[in-house]
Amino acid sequence: MSEIKILTRENFEETLKSEASLVIDFWAPWCGPCQMMSPVLDEASQELEGNGLIAKLNVDDYPDIASMFKIRSIPTLVYLKGGKVVDQTIGLVGKEELLSKLKN
Repeated sequence: MSEIKILTRENFEETLKSEASLVIDFWAPWCGPCQMMSPVLDEASQELEGNGLIAKLNVDDYPDIASMFKIRSIPTLVYLKGGKVVDQTIGLVGKEELLSKLKN
């Protein structure tokens, strides 16, 4: 079972350097769809078993990092491998789709 990593300015670069597959959830506390996405992320993280990492970045706290990824709507999930963006989804995503994109 993997835990969801909360990204900050201090751990962001280190997390990006991870060789593991990574999905970053760009979200904000006031965003209703973001709140609906949270249980999906929790369930997905329980199924990863070390085969990837799910992280969350609050766009209100770190607008500069969100801007680096050209985030215009939330929730946005950005999928990375070896520190490079390989896919992105905007809006609610089901657990199966999230896991499929993360593992491929």
